[in-house]
Amino acid sequence: MDLKEWFANRKKAADNSQSKQPLTNEEYCALWTQCFHCRELLYTRDLRSNLFVCPKCQYHFRIGAVDRIEQLADPGCFQEMDADLSSADPLGFVDTDAYKNRQDEASRKSGLKEAVVCGTGKIRGRDAAIGIMDFGHFGGSMGSVVGEKVTRLVEHALKHSLPLIVISSSGGARMQEGILSLMQMAKTSSALKSFSDAGLLYISVLSEPTFGGVTASFAMLGDFIIAEPGARIGFAGRRVIEQTIKQKLPADFQTAEYLLNHGQVDMVIERAKLADALGALIDLHQPSAPPKHSDAKDKSKQKVAAQSTPTRA
Repeated sequence: MDLKEWFANRKKAADNSQSKQPLTNEEYCALWTQCFHCRELLYTRDLRSNLFVCPKCQYHFRIGAVDRIEQLADPGCFQEMDADLSSADPLGFVDTDAYKNRQDEASRKSGLKEAVVCGTGKIRGRDAAIGIMDFGHFGGSMGSVVGEKVTRLVEHALKHSLPLIVISSSGGARMQEGILSLMQMAKTSSALKSFSDAGLLYISVLSEPTFGGVTASFAMLGDFIIAEPGARIGFAGRRVIEQTIKQKLPADFQTAEYLLNHGQVDMVIERAKLADALGALIDLHQPSAPPKHSDAKDKSKQKVAAQSTPTRA
């Protein structure tokens, strides 16, 4: 081996070593996800294909609004409403950072303008108005725009006689908007009262986690209230309740299964079966079509009644 060939081999080996650099923490986290419940290390691609449910312990991971739409709505049918609405800063709120900066950061991380995505689509071929909250945007907190979008969705469903489905995932009302965020509880509840008076179907789906003002308003007003397995649901947090009542709470307190046993939710349904269950409930609520021969029977009854009615002179 001459000197020129030796240098060429050295250069080739150096290039190969550079191409096999270890992954950064960010790249590693993108490839693998650790289950919060059983600590199993899961390949992210396989986890996504399993609807973000741990194949070992069936823990249901939090998922964003976009992933939820892909799982529930029929392909290509979802039409978003009020996509351009975004929160203002009516109070000029500043804590450790300005509210406007926090909004920009939340949008950068989630890819959304607000913590709820609303629209219309089909679920297993059935038309529905669908609202999906995203915990990844500002902790799914309910500000003035979230309340407005949910209210508009309810009004749209009422106008077009559509079944309404809202998937909640929220830490509660948004403190940066003060009383304006709390007013959304009354606004959404009032809209749902009109919706209920019209005899239309509202299905509320509670996912991990659903707390605070969302639980105290539209999340618990459904004709059917469905929860995902293991989802934590409540108004105040566990620690706040324990400090208030000076008692230790059960280990499974505020979980979907605990609420099911105590009559607070109607069903606990796995994520893979949720779309089928929603479609079946919509079918159950639809009025059955009258028999085809009913018109003929009605006409014959009218004819008999006319013949039996005495004529006046």
